[in-house]
Amino acid sequence: MAVSDGGVIEVDELIIATGFCPDLSFLRELRVALGPALECPPALAPLIDPNLHSCGTVHPHGAAELAHPEPGFYIAGMTSYGRVPTFLLATGHEQVRSIVTAIAGDPEAAARTELVLPEISVCSNPGSRAAKAVTTTCCGGPARTRADACCAEDEAAKDGGASGCGCGTLVKSAKVAVCC
Repeated sequence: MAVSDGGVIEVDELIIATGFCPDLSFLRELRVALGPALECPPALAPLIDPNLHSCGTVHPHGAAELAHPEPGFYIAGMTSYGRVPTFLLATGHEQVRSIVTAIAGDPEAAARTELVLPEISVCSNPGSRAAKAVTTTCCGGPARTRADACCAEDEAAKDGGASGCGCGTLVKSAKVAVCC
């Protein structure tokens, strides 16, 4: 590090620590389950892990992934992502839609995916670590033309008239099948 004539500090490397950590202290009297690494619901963690996903490769999720051991309690929005910085507002809208339909007693509507993420460079960077992980490990790789498909097999199934291939969706047993 050196100081130049103009009072500007020249450095070799700059590390910006702008991490977000939600304050969940007010929930300590409730039964809340959070994964230790990402501080989000354990069922949501593998879907949003920033080591595997960018915002464009996160599968739509809702009430099943956001539920906590406290009956009828959900955390939605940016706070549901814990320490993960890839939350999109459209994702929050889908989360709330799913939670409201679950509370209203319509589990089929709660499990249905109604979110189509936009194709934007920050989410669909083909050179990202997340995109490379999807290309090599997910159900035949990423979808090529359909924005509403989570992978190539899902795209082919939807092109053939099916509702999808089943990866990344809620199944009747309330387990989540995740392909990536």
